Amino acid sequence: MNNSKSSFSFQQLVLYFAWIVSVVATLGSLYFSEIKGYIPCELCWIQRIFMYPLTIILGIAAFYNERHIKKYVLPISLIGGTISLYHYLVQKVPGFASIKPCVQGVPCNVQYINWFGFITIPFLALTAFTMISIFMILMFRHDRKVR
Repeated sequence: MNNSKSSFSFQQLVLYFAWIVSVVATLGSLYFSEIKGYIPCELCWIQRIFMYPLTIILGIAAFYNERHIKKYVLPISLIGGTISLYHYLVQKVPGFASIKPCVQGVPCNVQYINWFGFITIPFLALTAFTMISIFMILMFRHDRKVR
């Protein structure tokens, strides 16, 4: 009985952390575009398509303690993270920039921010997707350990 109580607390906490990461990423994305006036490129829009629903999905899952949501959230965050990694490589590795993923609007290799020489907006998105993925993997592992 005590083991299931700690399981509930751990999984609830992980869900809330994942939700907070997605909220911060979503609000950060909106801050850069709506307040700072940075125009998102095509790859940024695709990353938003994967991040914004996670805010709602993880929020509802955390509120209702829906632990089975991990099997739906993990693929979304892994795909979003893969796109973020590719976008980061387009920005930082000259060979990737020649692939030209963005044909209209802002070029995908534009770096609106470049904190400490390596932190760009796609890097921030990659960090968020990675954190959410790690939280979901922790939930999977905790489920296996409890069984």
